[in-house]
Amino acid sequence: MLDVPPPSSISRRRLIGGSAAAAAAGLFGGALAGSSAAAQAAGDGYGLRIVDRNENGGRLQYYRFATDAIEWDPGVNVLLPDGYHSSGKRYPVLYLLHGGNADFRTFHLQDNIVGLTAGREVIVVMPDASTGWYCNPVTSLVGPRNWETFHIAQLLPWVDANFRTFAEYNGRAVAGFSMGGFGALKYAAKYYGHFCSVSSHSGPASLRRDFGLVVHWANATSAALDLGGGTVYGVPFWDEARVNADNPVQRIPSFQNKRIFLAAGTSPDPINWFDTVNETQVLAGQREFRGALARAGIPHEWREVPGGHFFRHDLFVQDLNGMLGRLRRAG
Repeated sequence: MLDVPPPSSISRRRLIGGSAAAAAAGLFGGALAGSSAAAQAAGDGYGLRIVDRNENGGRLQYYRFATDAIEWDPGVNVLLPDGYHSSGKRYPVLYLLHGGNADFRTFHLQDNIVGLTAGREVIVVMPDASTGWYCNPVTSLVGPRNWETFHIAQLLPWVDANFRTFAEYNGRAVAGFSMGGFGALKYAAKYYGHFCSVSSHSGPASLRRDFGLVVHWANATSAALDLGGGTVYGVPFWDEARVNADNPVQRIPSFQNKRIFLAAGTSPDPINWFDTVNETQVLAGQREFRGALARAGIPHEWREVPGGHFFRHDLFVQDLNGMLGRLRRAG
């Protein structure tokens, strides 16, 4: 649920307002140029103002936005398919959500997302989320941290306006790791018409089990790492309506007619309490969620494999194959 530190020692705040030259140096992957032709420049809109960018003739594009939804300027990587700049095609979009204590660069710098998606006709959007649990928090002591608003109300329509996408239910998938896996399940349920496929890789699927352990974890980690002591769901008393709305196991009918993929590890490191607590809770919650889906007659795919709390590249490739089978094909 809470993941490895960001892949660079450069702090998020030092990156705010950073230059395109820094992006080209490799922090954001913007230097992955495949041709000399520049992409058509993206514009502002939907509450987002671009304050930094690295657009190029390659696959990985970087943007940083000023937005009233977030007090600092969040970043986004947009990974384009091979041939995007010359094909004229429209493409489906995967929103890929990072885990806690990470940022929008994690899938590029740590997980070789460029290589894992090579030759696939899909746009991959990887936004910042800090350790905000893909929520608009009950309280923040450091200014706005409305990640749900940023992702759903602002970024999603901005992507459709600036890239050749299918702006429709069958044109979008959402997936994530750990905290991002929870965010994917939450967004797919709360915003039913936005995503036809949802995938959770080692992501919590049950907020209330074990006396609300995941809610307590979300409150504690968001307070420490995103909200300056504020919390996502409220303390000492939760905002029960928000927990109900966000809890995947309480939203089972909202997963009808979607492709669903779940993955969890069965043998976390017994010496590493962090790994054990995370993946033990993930596995139990996913089993509870799968049981609820089965009772409702909702088809789903799942994998239980050895190991603990980490992003499994081989399972992501399997998942990606399934996504592309469900999404509208590029054309």
